[in-house]
Amino acid sequence: MMSHCLLALASLCVLFSIGYSQENVAAGVRATQSTTFPHFADANNAIDGNHDSKFRHSSCSSTTKQRNPWWRVDLQEHYRVFVVRITNRNRKASRLNGAEIRIGDSLENNGNSNTLCATIDSIPRSGTKSFFCETQNGVHGRYVNIFLRSCHGILTLCEVEVFGAPDPH
Repeated sequence: MMSHCLLALASLCVLFSIGYSQENVAAGVRATQSTTFPHFADANNAIDGNHDSKFRHSSCSSTTKQRNPWWRVDLQEHYRVFVVRITNRNRKASRLNGAEIRIGDSLENNGNSNTLCATIDSIPRSGTKSFFCETQNGVHGRYVNIFLRSCHGILTLCEVEVFGAPDPH
């Protein structure tokens, strides 16, 4: 645990020294997902700025139960992404376990083959957790995907925030 904390502290120092944005670069853009649960679950709910973790309050996105569900935000510009912060729902928190955060410019395989930033180990119920892309220069790309390899998975996200620096690429 100590080494993880030191890595996070070192990552934050690097981020501030290279001038990454403290603003959520996913705010005000559009998201999409592989399928949409019929009620309360639009993909854009996960980037609405509302951290409410109660699904029935229409603040979370959700797919239907399916094979390999995914969610994607188009940042509209190319960024070096350093941190992705995710808020989980208040129930069934383990559904996000093992999901991959992928970043890149390709829409091949719906963007799910882009560079791996991090894998979600777990996020507590109603919790928010930051995932640091494990490279010093961030992961470059326009699309941020959250992809769950599963035979019968449901992907629910209550808030996704993306922090990085513009990259003229």
